[in-house]
Amino acid sequence: MMAILGVAHILIALFFAVHAIRSGQQLYWVVILFMFPALGSVVYFFAIYLPNSKLDHGARKVVKAAAKSLDPGRDLREARQAYEFTPTAQNQMRLASALLAAGNAEEAASTYEACLQGPFSGDLEIRFGAAQAALACGRAAAAVAHLQAIRSKDERFRPEQVLLLLAQALAAAGRQDEARAAFEDVLARHNSFSVQAEFAIWAAGVGDAGKANQLYEELQRTMSRWASHTRELNQPLVRRLNAAMSSLNR
Repeated sequence: MMAILGVAHILIALFFAVHAIRSGQQLYWVVILFMFPALGSVVYFFAIYLPNSKLDHGARKVVKAAAKSLDPGRDLREARQAYEFTPTAQNQMRLASALLAAGNAEEAASTYEACLQGPFSGDLEIRFGAAQAALACGRAAAAVAHLQAIRSKDERFRPEQVLLLLAQALAAAGRQDEARAAFEDVLARHNSFSVQAEFAIWAAGVGDAGKANQLYEELQRTMSRWASHTRELNQPLVRRLNAAMSSLNR
């Protein structure tokens, strides 16, 4: 029985090694698969194979989250290597995005600002990333400026995300009346769970118990209908929401 399991592990590892080579993965995956066929195959399955398979959108997000937990630095590591090897504008944009996703807000902000000085200075996706990074590292005024520039150029570009981030940036800049108006605007246009939750978090933070509780009741009704994978995907936002409501009701 042990011999059969051993052969099975080797065959599975061989299958994933062929997949790694054909799909252009880093060669260290092949080394890992043959040094540790059982564990290596499990890690490769979740980190590489499954995220690239044909799954529905929700399941794909769950799998990608699992893959990131297995190798959290992979995207940033590969983006940095790509930019160091070929310092093109496209690789610089990829590096900025990976830095932001990894939580390196200061370096992400600097990299996005460098991108905006090059041939893609008018790229709204880059400017949106610059706004996200600026807000993440405490430069709320810069984030507001970037978002207002996006709105003035094309109001149809990522309308929900831009309006919501603008409301958050105005709040972080201490412009609470403008923030409230921005939250009301994005809620009227895009009544999504994330908009309602961020509005409730802001309302709880400024002591507006009436608004916060009104939104929280509606959010709880929405959450009661969620499937398990939806709950998992929204867990970080729900934790922030619950913490804000707990602080308000103390």
